[in-house]
Amino acid sequence: MDTKIGSIDTCKPTTGDVGSPPSNAVATIQDSAPTTATSLDSSEATLGRHLARRLVQAGVTDIFSVPGDFNLTLLDHLIAEPELNNIGCCNELNAGYAADGYARSRGVGACVVTFTVGGLSVLNAIAGAYSENLPVICIVGGPNSNDFGTNRILHHTIGLPDFSQELRCFQTVTCYQAVVNNLEDAHEQIDKAISTALKESKPVYISISCNLAATPHPTFARDPVPFALTPRMSNKMGLEAAVEATLEFLNKAVKPVMVGGPKLRVAKASDAFVELADASGYPLAVMPSAKGFVPENHPHFIGTYWGAVSTPFCSEIVESADAYIFAGPIFNDYSSVGYSLLLKKEKAIIVHPDRVVVANGPTFGCVLMSDFFRELAKRVKRNETAYENYHRIFVPEGKPLKCKPREPLRVNAMFQHIQKMLSSETAVIAETGDSWFNCQKLKLPKGCGYEFQMQYGSIGWSVGATLGYAQASPNKRVLSFIGDGSFQVTAQDISTMIRNGQKTIIFLINNGGYTIEVEIHDGPYNVIKNWNYTGLVDAIHNGEGKCWTTKVRYEEELAEAIKTATMEKKDSLCFIEVIVHKDDTSKELLEWGSRVAAANGRPPNPQ
Repeated sequence: MDTKIGSIDTCKPTTGDVGSPPSNAVATIQDSAPTTATSLDSSEATLGRHLARRLVQAGVTDIFSVPGDFNLTLLDHLIAEPELNNIGCCNELNAGYAADGYARSRGVGACVVTFTVGGLSVLNAIAGAYSENLPVICIVGGPNSNDFGTNRILHHTIGLPDFSQELRCFQTVTCYQAVVNNLEDAHEQIDKAISTALKESKPVYISISCNLAATPHPTFARDPVPFALTPRMSNKMGLEAAVEATLEFLNKAVKPVMVGGPKLRVAKASDAFVELADASGYPLAVMPSAKGFVPENHPHFIGTYWGAVSTPFCSEIVESADAYIFAGPIFNDYSSVGYSLLLKKEKAIIVHPDRVVVANGPTFGCVLMSDFFRELAKRVKRNETAYENYHRIFVPEGKPLKCKPREPLRVNAMFQHIQKMLSSETAVIAETGDSWFNCQKLKLPKGCGYEFQMQYGSIGWSVGATLGYAQASPNKRVLSFIGDGSFQVTAQDISTMIRNGQKTIIFLINNGGYTIEVEIHDGPYNVIKNWNYTGLVDAIHNGEGKCWTTKVRYEEELAEAIKTATMEKKDSLCFIEVIVHKDDTSKELLEWGSRVAAANGRPPNPQ
């Protein structure tokens, strides 16, 4: 299987008008009748307030910050914006993870940190957002503008008169970098950065010199003109050619299938993908990192395709098909279960966000995924053969044995209770580890959110991501599943959840170590020091805000804890420590771990 993901092509408008702005341009919007811009007083006509207004216009109403001397004045002017709320975090890594989680729900997120010590601390979270195609705006308070170009050595640096170390680090994990150290082009740099983040669905970096945030400038004396991105459009001839080639390919197939991938989100093509499923009658599966992107109550939904660890009967249908449409896939060693997928390139139609590859044949560029699926849906022949095959072989999944009274709780019994908690008013956050596999088996009701970090897989991500997602979606109750090892990396921002009145239910799965690492390659380094996790959260709570904690060891205790969390404590942050055996893992993790270990352990190719 060809797994190379190419760079995004620049797709020109099909009109070919000379006056059309390029696809990455910012287009101003004007009403038909002339309007008079609101003049601002000097306290509002500052760079900091301009940036705040731009963030609000882009859809950000909460920023996740850690104060430092280079960003303090900037924070003053950001929080002066009535529509912008500041969420102070315990560390920069969690602030970045929170902006990641916020962007998953809201479509864009932002964090604010200080120069270098803050920037390099948040860098790992920004890299994760880049890998997951999330538009996160990382704002850094930078050095005084007068210090650029001098031979001065500043604090918060590595002791060299070079302020570009942080910038160079961010260049590899952001799609645009703006260093604002003068006011003349500040508005242009900020607009370019924000619009690029939204257009490319990738993080951007904005550094603001610490002495400029409070400085008035005539450019900022009026409310900024609203901006919008020029919509990208498919090339009509390319679209027609791609559809024709695909129809010819599919019409020869006996049992075609459809599989959704993680780039459905960046392509904003989930609805169009479902339209094709409705029209074609093909069975509909998702890759693990696309769970939640298509409705699981669809009549032809057959589950998660994840090679040897797929949901029951899904891989058999996908891998036996003579044609498969993959929508925005990423075939890495994790999603391919150690490169063990039984797929053939000559049977695959790979639909990227802006191009289509038909088997071993041609590639059609400047074809947007949503346009392609909608055109294909209008003309595809209905073929339910593969779904009928699935229906014939499907056997309903058995339920795990119920735990006996006072029998130690098993994870598979636990998730039977979790399934009953799900609704359109909940969202699931699954931490890297066995929660990946256990949560993957949950059947999501319509409207239930679902997020995990498949590509980057940074342990500890879920604490900050839960904070950000819950802040962005106050009408949903977030259910977060975190292993004890991951929790020890980022536990502090439970404090921020309580401080902001969030009502998340956190299930801390305590099995005494890094279980996912154990199943890949065991060693004494995978055993961690056990904490009194509920005691820690109680100490963080410290009587301020609403928080309830409990430990459970048996199924009856879990049932009672869930009842309390969803009824009496429904307005509190609930922390449920679930104590299970160290070897209690899903069968999928056992299979996946052995295959990934085999892929990691391949000997060097002979020279």
